[in-house]
Amino acid sequence: MHMVNIHEAKTNFSRLVDAAAAGEEIVIAKAGKPAARLVPIQPVKPQRRFGGLKHKVRIAEDFDAPLPDDVLASFEGR
Repeated sequence: MHMVNIHEAKTNFSRLVDAAAAGEEIVIAKAGKPAARLVPIQPVKPQRRFGGLKHKVRIAEDFDAPLPDDVLASFEGR
């Protein structure tokens, strides 16, 4: 953790942001008392909700059945 006063933070803001992005925690003090903290942003993982598409997606009974010859020929360029 690195503590800086407000004037130094204004003067070296870009450097402090780079340091925070690299994982360092910066405390900004006003009149010698901690006032704010500059920390790296942690990416938020979206919560998975199992069963979210239940009753919304339907898979045909024959979805894995072989394709008809004419459709298969179109895919193969015949």
